[in-house]
Amino acid sequence: MDISVTTTAFHLSDNDLKQMVQLGVDYIDFGTGASFPGVKEEGFPDLDALLKERRRIQSFGLDINRVTLPDLSEAYINGQDETGLEHSVKAVKVFGEAGVNIVRQRFAGDTFNHLTKSYKARQRGGALARGESLVFSEEPYHVHSLDDHEHYWKRFTHAYSQLVPACEEANVQLGMHPSDSPLQGTPFGGLGYRRIIDEFPSKKVGYIYCTGTRAEEGGSSLVLDELNQYGRKKRLFLIHFRNVRGALPTAGAFEEALLDDGDMNMYKVLYELKKTGFTGCLNPDHVPVMQGDVPDLDGNWQYSNIGWSYQSVGFAYSIGYIRALLNAMTEVHGS
Repeated sequence: MDISVTTTAFHLSDNDLKQMVQLGVDYIDFGTGASFPGVKEEGFPDLDALLKERRRIQSFGLDINRVTLPDLSEAYINGQDETGLEHSVKAVKVFGEAGVNIVRQRFAGDTFNHLTKSYKARQRGGALARGESLVFSEEPYHVHSLDDHEHYWKRFTHAYSQLVPACEEANVQLGMHPSDSPLQGTPFGGLGYRRIIDEFPSKKVGYIYCTGTRAEEGGSSLVLDELNQYGRKKRLFLIHFRNVRGALPTAGAFEEALLDDGDMNMYKVLYELKKTGFTGCLNPDHVPVMQGDVPDLDGNWQYSNIGWSYQSVGFAYSIGYIRALLNAMTEVHGS
C-alpha cells in the first residue's frame, strides 16, 4: 500500500512536491475537476498541459493516482443539460491517454448538507475539526420522495452507462466516493453505495472508499464489514483514511478526528485491507487543523482541512502516522 494526498489546485510548487517526498508521500490525488487547464475553456482537460505537469511531478519521484472529472451539475440531474456528461466522457479519454489510473465523477445533489448544522469541534490540545449535527439543526428533517430518488438514480445510471464504456476503453478505473454526510435517503449512502456495483458489474467500477464517511453511518463494525465485502470483490480503488468520533444514528452527530484520536482503531482498518489484498493508496483527507496550520478549508464543510497545504502540521502528522502503521503491519504480518 502507498500514501497519497489530495490537492485542490492543479499546479503545485517545487516546495510542495519536495515536502511531500520528504514526508513519505507516493502519489497525488487531484480533487477538483475544474482545476485542470482546458476545463473552463473547452469543458475537459488539455492533454499536453496534463502530460507536462505529470512529467514534472514524476521528476520528484511522485506520480498522479486519482483525478476528478468535470462536475455533473444540477441541470444535468434535472435532465436539462447533457453537455457536462459529454465533457466528462472526453475527459476520461484524455486522462487515459495521460496514463492516469483512477477517475471520480461528482454528481450535484448527492448530499443533504442543509439538514445538518456545521460546528467547530475543539479536540485534543485545541485542534479544530469539522462537526456535523442533526440535533442542532434548525431545518426540518425532510428528504426526497421515492419518485425523486428514482429520478436521481435514473440520471446517475444514464451517466455511468456512458462513462463505464469510456473507462473500459481507456483502461481507467471509475471510483465513487460515498455521500458525505451519509444521511438517510442520500443516493450514495449505504444502500445506494452498494447498488453501484450491482448496476455496473464492470471491474472498472468501484469505490473511493472513505472510512470516516462510512463510520459516520455505522461505526467501526460497518467499516470493517464493507472493506471485507468490497475488498474481496476487488472494488476498492482508493481509501480515504479518515477517523471520526460519534455517528449519526447513535449520537445524532459526528466529528472528524486525528487518526489516533477517533473511535476507530485504524490499525484494524489497515489489517482488514491487507487481508483482502488491497494494494492501492491510503489518503489522509479531512485532516483537523493544528496550531500553525494555514488550511485549505472547503466552504461546504467548515473547519475541515480538505486539501494539501504546505507546512501543514496536521498533514505531516497524518502522513507519518500512516507510514508508521504500514511499517508495523509489515513487521507483524509480513509484506
